[in-house]
Amino acid sequence: MKMIVQCDFDGTLTVEDMGFYLLDNFAKGDWRQWLEDYRDKKITVGEFNSRAFATVRTAKEELLAAIRSETRLREGFSELVAYCREKDFRIAIVSNGVDFYINSILADAGLGDVEAHAATSRFHPGGLTVQYIGPDDIPLNDDFKAAYTRFFLKEGYKVAYVGNGPSDANPASLSQHVFARDGLLEYCKEKNLPCQPFNDMHDVIKGLESL
Repeated sequence: MKMIVQCDFDGTLTVEDMGFYLLDNFAKGDWRQWLEDYRDKKITVGEFNSRAFATVRTAKEELLAAIRSETRLREGFSELVAYCREKDFRIAIVSNGVDFYINSILADAGLGDVEAHAATSRFHPGGLTVQYIGPDDIPLNDDFKAAYTRFFLKEGYKVAYVGNGPSDANPASLSQHVFARDGLLEYCKEKNLPCQPFNDMHDVIKGLESL
């Protein structure tokens, strides 16, 4: 079986949303109003992230130091990676977050070689620019996670999706298997989308073993 485990990052593989943590502590202005606009579908996720992170004027090293002291990975993440490699399952993180902090968190955990796709970032004197690049190397503003799900399906993979929030709804609805918590779990129940609830990554491993 050609299987890929597609995982969200913030709030799924981490306990807290680390992108929101950075914006809460370093963004200028009321970025949460843009967040509400995004959740109300008034703007895309690309527009939200580009606006919010553009207000961050802090150096990359200071941002990563702050992240490093606050990040808590969800229990069983490294075991999930090891399990997937043992079973020859591909595992890929696809996140609406930003590459610079995701890559740093993975590297600090000794998991820097895990495949990860997120908004690309560029630090410059005027601030921080972020942009989503899809699996076809074309910039996009919306549906980043689902674009990768469709790409994986086109490559012939069965997708086991692991997520926690409303932005995981579209890719989860495309996947053959879904592991859900929090907002994604509520969505699955509302839409009668079959899923397996999880508390940590050990639950995901058990679920994969039963497939």
